[in-house]
Amino acid sequence: MSSQGSKAALARYTSLEGKRVFVTGGGSGIGEAIVAGFAEQGAQVAFVDIAVDASLALCERLGSEGYPKPVFRQCDIRDVQALQDTIGTLAESLGDFDVLVNNAGNDQRHAPEDVTPAFWDNCIAINQRPMFFAAQAVLEGMKRRGGGAIINLGSISWHLANGGYTVYATTKAAVSGLTRGLARDLGPFNIRVNTVTPGWVMTERQVNLWLDEEGEKLIDRSQCLKRRLMPGDIARMVLFLASDDAAMCTAQEFIVDGGWA
Repeated sequence: MSSQGSKAALARYTSLEGKRVFVTGGGSGIGEAIVAGFAEQGAQVAFVDIAVDASLALCERLGSEGYPKPVFRQCDIRDVQALQDTIGTLAESLGDFDVLVNNAGNDQRHAPEDVTPAFWDNCIAINQRPMFFAAQAVLEGMKRRGGGAIINLGSISWHLANGGYTVYATTKAAVSGLTRGLARDLGPFNIRVNTVTPGWVMTERQVNLWLDEEGEKLIDRSQCLKRRLMPGDIARMVLFLASDDAAMCTAQEFIVDGGWA
């Protein structure tokens, strides 16, 4: 998972051992690093994704390395009922969840002139709506557990006033409102809610689709830290916020972007 240094040099959060964690979009990219990070901490992870082969391979790899083998279920998070039913079924078999990580998203590029109501609705259905309804689905279980942590993945796209994906940026700006509203409502139940906002992370998707020579130059100009941001860098912030070390952190946005925004 680490993009710099050895795993042995990274923090060990004993409070995460044995915790039950649910992650959306956990089969690849940032989600894969988050699933792996929690498993390496000794947590029992369940996750959903639409990429079956990659997700099953991740579960097998982590299990073979001696970590608690994650539980994968194929689910299209645009189907809210299916998402909530999956969370409920997994909670029945594994136990109520202590941690929810709303990671899944799609940053498909688009021009304002090309956006249709159907495209808009689909972008909302992927990037925004599942966050709330996943939180709703774990809420009663977290109350029974006496607390929990919800981490929503944002994006620096709207902080930077980036163009090329206005609807996506709109959904990610809304994450801050969701986080702060839920944090206020759920605080009395000792449930913490925070946003982790990645910069330009070098996932396989980003490298294959968007990174070119100009992009490399842009990163070098824009980031204070000149190395490349990797999925593990985001996962480490998620782990901290899920742990008891972050017991008084809630309603906040934590930006991990190498000093760009």
